[in-house]
Amino acid sequence: MIGLTHYLIVSGLLFSLGLTAVMIRKNVIAVLMGVELIINAAALNFVTFSRFVANGPAGEVTAIFVIVLAVAEAAVALAIVLNLYKQLGSANVDEADIMKG
Repeated sequence: MIGLTHYLIVSGLLFSLGLTAVMIRKNVIAVLMGVELIINAAALNFVTFSRFVANGPAGEVTAIFVIVLAVAEAAVALAIVLNLYKQLGSANVDEADIMKG
């Protein structure tokens, strides 16, 4: 049977992979994919603790809220990436400081 520990291990791996992608990658798209992995790890934790600790839909409702926020974050980030690519011709994070006010 799959227990709480298994879900937490998977969530920890997702979080670690996301954090690694955010810290190592220079491409904006790869950084955003890392952020999405981190957000999904948090949502998995909410659902897991809702299932194993508390009996109720609070974890699922929170996870749905987190997913909706992730979609909104992805839309705003995509607009920023498109603007960055339009201005610079590349999606390199190191060159993003040129967009300062």
